Amino acid sequence: MKTLDQIRAGLPVYPIEVDFPDISRWQKSNTGVDYIHTFDSGIAGPHVMVMALTHGNEVSGAIAVDALLQMRPKPLQGRITLGFANVDAYLKFDINKPDATRYIDEDMNRVWSAARLDGKGGKDDSAELRRARALRPFIDSVDYLLDIHSMHEESPPLMMSGPLDKGLRFAAQIGVPTNVIADAGHPNGKRMRDYGGFGDVNSPKNALLVETGQHFSARSRDVALDTASRFLAATGVTDIMSLSHFLKLAYPVTQRFLQVTQPVVAKTMDFAFSRDFRGLELIKTAGTTIATDNGTDIVTPYDDCVIIQPSLRHLGPNVTVMRLAKHIAYSHADSDEHA
Repeated sequence: MKTLDQIRAGLPVYPIEVDFPDISRWQKSNTGVDYIHTFDSGIAGPHVMVMALTHGNEVSGAIAVDALLQMRPKPLQGRITLGFANVDAYLKFDINKPDATRYIDEDMNRVWSAARLDGKGGKDDSAELRRARALRPFIDSVDYLLDIHSMHEESPPLMMSGPLDKGLRFAAQIGVPTNVIADAGHPNGKRMRDYGGFGDVNSPKNALLVETGQHFSARSRDVALDTASRFLAATGVTDIMSLSHFLKLAYPVTQRFLQVTQPVVAKTMDFAFSRDFRGLELIKTAGTTIATDNGTDIVTPYDDCVIIQPSLRHLGPNVTVMRLAKHIAYSHADSDEHA
């Protein structure tokens, strides 16, 4: 059976096309929490946040937040908070081990349940939990959140809208990227975008997670800058013209909407895809073998099945290695209600 290092050694090596910003200048903040900066208009309005580096090697978000901080935004109403989450992991990035600094102790995007954050009995601890607990007061006060991520493999960008219709509406209002994925997250922990009111159908709060493309590509940088700008404008805290120099992509696009129906979770280290999936492949026929896990075939459950975010770079038992989705009908006319 192959080790994880052996599996990674057989995977594509992507060039690093972008510079990693020096974010140390943003450590001292005006919030009392390192690397979290807020800009208040003094006028009633929503609290809007753009978060980068929930995973330490996902640099496109760091580039976007660094650029926004440099311009010192002046919100028209409400306030804008800009921040970097897993700074410790980012600062440990090693160009020779580009997948190794996703986190320090555990995936920071799986700790956002009240039970984990509360630390039952005080025994639940990790570098990521400590940082999440420090961020929690800000996240609790946020009305609209954009969490910027990127992907292990080269794939078109995705907007992860969560399982609720309000997330789909929000994604349609922003209008980018082309592919919007309605999904319930991961079985091994709650994401930031699903935390608290973001994941409550009765709450006006809303959140999106954008996957900008492959971690180190120039296109991912452009998607991060463009999406963050359109997100801020859609919430009403700024106007799009003030961010026009960050708009990098053709607009408008014709969005398509996909519903994740199930994750594919590895049971063993003896897991392999049937071919070189990178993401958004359409498998026409139900029952097609798409992977094997310790000799057991994994097959598509329906016709026209779409592969979402396949990757073996962090393979392990109980790790989600891809998700399966189907197309759903959704119209921009359904998004008339404010985010």
